[in-house]
Amino acid sequence: MFGPVPLKVSVISDVMCPWCYIGKRRFEKALALVPDIKVETTWLPFQLDSTLPAEGKDRQLYLSEKFGGAEQAKDVYSRIEAAGQQEEIPFAFDKITKSPNTLNAHRLILWAQENDRQEEMVEALFQAFFIDGKDLSRIDTLSEIAGDAGLESEAIRRRLESDEDLANVSAAVEQASVMGVTGVPFFVVDNRFGISGAEQPETIAAALMHADQTRSLS
Repeated sequence: MFGPVPLKVSVISDVMCPWCYIGKRRFEKALALVPDIKVETTWLPFQLDSTLPAEGKDRQLYLSEKFGGAEQAKDVYSRIEAAGQQEEIPFAFDKITKSPNTLNAHRLILWAQENDRQEEMVEALFQAFFIDGKDLSRIDTLSEIAGDAGLESEAIRRRLESDEDLANVSAAVEQASVMGVTGVPFFVVDNRFGISGAEQPETIAAALMHADQTRSLS
């Protein structure tokens, strides 16, 4: 006998976006608030800065250019750290030395879907970047992270050294822009509702309940 049809949720995010990590934690809490709703989650790519070179950019230089100076950046990230503490995320921004172009990281997330390991891959990438300060622009690093997430690291290395799915990921990033997504995280619920930002779990749960209750009416 077949179970209920899952409620589909697409999470548009970028692995170098700290609010996306916070949003992931709040989404997980929201799912725990609605245990009777079966949710099928897909992670889709977004790039906060697609102009970053493939080898990444020095983190301090990047922050200085983005925020206008180290002090301004410190103010912004102190607020993010406080929000992270509420979600038990021990952000270690001081460990980050490189701001990466995240196209290759998004390829990992796409490939993880082949083995139903997207959640593990997204979590591994967030932890590697925000907690361990790893350089996500390096293929060696990404291959290692893929192994930690349950994929075959050497096979992933070979795929990363090719152009496989670069065009597909870039097209998906462009699609988010066409949809009008200008900031992440952005949750698309049942292809009908959008939740912009790292909302509180109760807000996300309410949206999930509403989408579930109105599915037969759509």
